[in-house]
Amino acid sequence: MSNSVENRFLAIICGALLLFVAPLFVLFLFLSSERADKEIRDHISVLLVANSQALAKPLWDLDDDSVTQISATIVSQGAIVKVQVRDQSGQLDVTQSTIPKSFNGNLVQVSRAIIYNTIDGPKNLGTISVFYPALGLFSGLKHEEIVFMSIFIFAVLAVFTAALVGNRILIIRPLMRLTAAVEATRQLGSRHHVNWQSNDEMGRLARGFNEMQSKLESEERELKLAHRRAVDIYDLTPAMLFSLDEADRITAVSDYWLVATGYDRPRVIGRRFADLVTSDTREAFLKRKNELDGGAALDVTVKFMCTDGNIMDVLILESTAASAGHNRLSLSVMTDVTELKASEARNHQQAIRDHLTGLLNRQGFEAVLDAKIREADAATQELACLFVDLDRFKWINDNLGHAEGDRALREFVSRLKTHLAPSDQAARLGGDEFAILLPAKDATRRASAMAEQIASIFVEPFGPDLHLSASVGIAIYPRHAANAAELLQKSDMAMYAKKRDGKNGAQLFDNGMMDHTRARAEIENYIETGLAEDWFDAYLQPIVSLNGRDIAGFEALMRLNHPQRGLMAPAEIINVAEETAKIVRVGNVVMEKAIAHLAAISRLPGMQDSYLAINFSPLQFETTLPARLAALLGRHGIRPQRIVVEITEAVLMHNNPQIRTVVAEMRRFGCRIALDDFGTGYSSLSYLNRFPVDIIKIDQSFTRSINDGNDEVREKSRTLVESIATLSHKMGCTVIAEGIETEDECQTLHEMGLDFGQGYLFHRPQHAAALIERLSTAEQPIARAS
Repeated sequence: MSNSVENRFLAIICGALLLFVAPLFVLFLFLSSERADKEIRDHISVLLVANSQALAKPLWDLDDDSVTQISATIVSQGAIVKVQVRDQSGQLDVTQSTIPKSFNGNLVQVSRAIIYNTIDGPKNLGTISVFYPALGLFSGLKHEEIVFMSIFIFAVLAVFTAALVGNRILIIRPLMRLTAAVEATRQLGSRHHVNWQSNDEMGRLARGFNEMQSKLESEERELKLAHRRAVDIYDLTPAMLFSLDEADRITAVSDYWLVATGYDRPRVIGRRFADLVTSDTREAFLKRKNELDGGAALDVTVKFMCTDGNIMDVLILESTAASAGHNRLSLSVMTDVTELKASEARNHQQAIRDHLTGLLNRQGFEAVLDAKIREADAATQELACLFVDLDRFKWINDNLGHAEGDRALREFVSRLKTHLAPSDQAARLGGDEFAILLPAKDATRRASAMAEQIASIFVEPFGPDLHLSASVGIAIYPRHAANAAELLQKSDMAMYAKKRDGKNGAQLFDNGMMDHTRARAEIENYIETGLAEDWFDAYLQPIVSLNGRDIAGFEALMRLNHPQRGLMAPAEIINVAEETAKIVRVGNVVMEKAIAHLAAISRLPGMQDSYLAINFSPLQFETTLPARLAALLGRHGIRPQRIVVEITEAVLMHNNPQIRTVVAEMRRFGCRIALDDFGTGYSSLSYLNRFPVDIIKIDQSFTRSINDGNDEVREKSRTLVESIATLSHKMGCTVIAEGIETEDECQTLHEMGLDFGQGYLFHRPQHAAALIERLSTAEQPIARAS
């Protein structure tokens, strides 16, 4: 009972008395004692003043009797129990005391000097000391105070007693009844109620408890009814239901399960369900317990043996239904899927075949490839995998339609089948990609022969002016690959290598292709890491006037500064970035840094009007590009007229309406447009009429050939450059020559009327900080490229 509510309440009341009432009582006694002590001291002080004057003459005369008489008179006054008079010379020492021998308390001493006024002035003759007992806390109390304290103590005890009685009547008694009802419910299982009526919290608690008991009684009745209904539903549901315990023994089956399987309920209850499953699917059924977790349902398909010997393919959907301690019970529904499995078997062949050509599809090919590798191992043969990609097939679909493309694919397969042996296997992997498997002792020779036969297929056109070719990649198992996935991958790599070398032919895999793939993956990793760790920067190459060599602007060139490898060649990085569509992120970083560099250079004398040329990939021309560029220029306070957007013929060849819209928007914003590498494409002149070009940049191949040692080449190159310059000037375009490396080239280009140039003769691409330092050392007047 040490933890009972009543004991805790008692402890709280006692604690409150100790914390609040007791300190007040002690304080009252202390103040009373102080008051009494002060009264005594005041009285003694008056006595000492009077008697010290009375003792002056007798003490001067050394009148022992008079001193003794006065001392006796003082000791009889009030609380004084002892008087001591001493002269200064020590000849007279009178002590009077009324202290009983049994007194062992403390005495308080009060002394005063005895002064006698002589002819020579006041003389200190000695001292008089009086003693009185020290007062305790209770010794200073007056009668009225004692009466008041008695009343106060009685009131506190009365409140304490009333609190205890009220607590027992109003709280303890209903709590004991509630506890008794709870214990009776727990031990007997019946729903007992609390007999307590009041309008306070205890009454509401009792009513709430009684309502809860009533509700639980109602819910128990509903649960019993629901259980009876669930049993009826379980037995009467037209589905094959059954339940298993932890050991997979059958604990219950529905009536429909018995009808469908032919078993009797007494024969199957308690039997292991695995005994009713065929041996070839029994392991799959037993393994399903590794995946069954909590209430999550799982399914497994097995073959079930009926009582008449028939075998059913059944799908079992199982979930945990209930748990009794550590014994798990599950509820399962069994569905007859015999017809469905038969239908799946019929459809399997259709699932692994290409509907257009009748060849295996990728799924079927991958399954056959594994089987062919096992056969090759068993026969100690090699297996050649030819990866075939039709060249220009996309052009057929885009220009002649998909129907014509499908007809061409069927025609190709029809011609191919005439060259396949019974042991060979062909598949259409998707689109215009095919794969052929050739088992042979010398798979390389066999694959080379097949590649020649494939090439012969395309001698005859596939339609009027419809000529196709194929790029073929060859990989040999086990020479080049150790498994099916690697064999297909390496034949694919060989095909792409042939594509890069010019298409239309066959290429046998070699390890150099792996090196190329690894190098490409390494560059792709450098790009991603460089974007994350800020390895990219914009180097600037000045563009100068050919008449005076004044700096007109700068071309921003992408550079990747690897922490260990240093500056890396930009061409390969740009190619990989465009292939992986990361060129947009790279271009945005370079553009931001280039504009920031231009803002820094603009603070140099004479550089306030210099322009910045930025190269853009076709993939960068998103609808958000003009807004991003405008935001950067506004942040750095640069006028749009100082930005030149360099585009190549490759950008214009896309003939993409979005690209044309973005370019036009940037020009309306104020940026100028430069056509880079002019003269290298087959239709560059048409772009001058179709696009708003402000600057023409002549490719460096023309710059190198204008002073070529071959007279014919030199004259033709000069004629072309002069024609381009004349035509560009007539259309209001500025002309810039790229790649100027010698003074002869510079002089010749200047004489032919070109406006500006860039190249190693003037400046190499430099880091912005180095370029600013160099420009700061000398004045650089600016030339305008208008």
